[in-house]
Amino acid sequence: MASVLYTARKTLRNYANGGNVLIFATALALIVVNVPFFTDFYNSLWTHELALQVGSFNLFSHHGHPMSIMAFINDALMALFFFSVGLEIKREVLVGELSSFRNALLPIVAAIGGMAIPVVIYVLMAHNTNYADGWAIPMATDIAFSLGVLAMLGNRVPVGLKIFLTTLAVVDDIGGILVIAIFYSGSIDFTLLLWAAGCILLLVIGGYLGIQSKMFYAFFGTFVWFFFLNAGIHPTIAGVIVAFTIPAKPVYAPKNYIKTIRKNIGYFSHENDEQLQSRTILSKDQMNWLKEIESASDKVISPLQDMEDTLHPLVNYIIVPLFAFANAGIFFGDMEISQLFHGIAPAIIIALVLGKFIGIFSFSWLTIKLGLAPMPEGGNWPRLASVSMLGGIGFTVSLFIANLSFGTGDPVLSLLLNDSKLGILIASLLAGVLGWFMLHITLPKEGEAEE
Repeated sequence: MASVLYTARKTLRNYANGGNVLIFATALALIVVNVPFFTDFYNSLWTHELALQVGSFNLFSHHGHPMSIMAFINDALMALFFFSVGLEIKREVLVGELSSFRNALLPIVAAIGGMAIPVVIYVLMAHNTNYADGWAIPMATDIAFSLGVLAMLGNRVPVGLKIFLTTLAVVDDIGGILVIAIFYSGSIDFTLLLWAAGCILLLVIGGYLGIQSKMFYAFFGTFVWFFFLNAGIHPTIAGVIVAFTIPAKPVYAPKNYIKTIRKNIGYFSHENDEQLQSRTILSKDQMNWLKEIESASDKVISPLQDMEDTLHPLVNYIIVPLFAFANAGIFFGDMEISQLFHGIAPAIIIALVLGKFIGIFSFSWLTIKLGLAPMPEGGNWPRLASVSMLGGIGFTVSLFIANLSFGTGDPVLSLLLNDSKLGILIASLLAGVLGWFMLHITLPKEGEAEE
């Protein structure tokens, strides 16, 4: 139990710290795009082309055309983000909160409500408009931002509520992945899709045979991404599929690992302690003993857990903040205050802030009242309502889906994209401030935190 709580706290801390970087990147984008000297530079930066070419083959190409920096961020780096999400989902299903039906039921039902109600509200408000296609924008909960808000309250927040919100956001991500796969794929090139299927089959066979090499999965996974990108299926889906093929079983069981350590440490006799302290270079035998311990340490951690742990800093501190910096730049110069009260912005704000709160809290209330799942440890109704409000922070994936919906380059859709970014930003800010305030008045005071 202690190791489970340690792992949970480490994951929560990583997301919370990443949330701070995400806030900084968003604020920087808003400043840069609205400073006259930098506006043109900011807008033109993302149009430059990228290439990773061997002969005539360019890995960073889409239907024969080089990818722009913006396309690289949204289609390549975000595929790594969704790969990380896929690893997290697989781990949660195998050994985390989603491995137990009773523990998983409440956040799953809450997430379903938190996706369904916002979509219904948005569809009703956007019926027969030119922004009706953005119905999936208010579905997502941003795990980094929401846990960043919880981190501001320190140890006052029970771990049970943090785990509930994290699991809910993971299930939200599953919903977002399904929506992207089903509704945001273009005309499909079945030849390239067969090539992708062949690479996926090799990855599955590799996992079945117990291949532990991360380079093996990275190599064939990269080609799965390339084939998906050019086959008409959104490439971020490749990240999730490849993640599901990563082996979760280590080479060494912990028991064998401990035996290996004891055996090799045993070679270092007590009489040699003084000699070891004075030597600067190990003998050949000593080096081999330590190398065997090092090798065993690598093999006791599964590729799934190793990759997830390795990718967390890259995703939380570089990829997601870079995505936010590239996509959250909202130009206020030609905006009018009335845009907040009609069009797509209020539809997103109401769907995210009100819809998410109603959906998460009402579905959670019904599940607990029916006795299907317990209240999260350390929670009560006011605290659950507060966490439900934080579910309205829908930043990263909401921006991603907004780009898929309106980021085609059409001038009219570009205006809708700018307004949708404004709605997402304001909704996330409102949900974060309201959620923090509600938690602040419902949680125990500093120094009175419950055990």
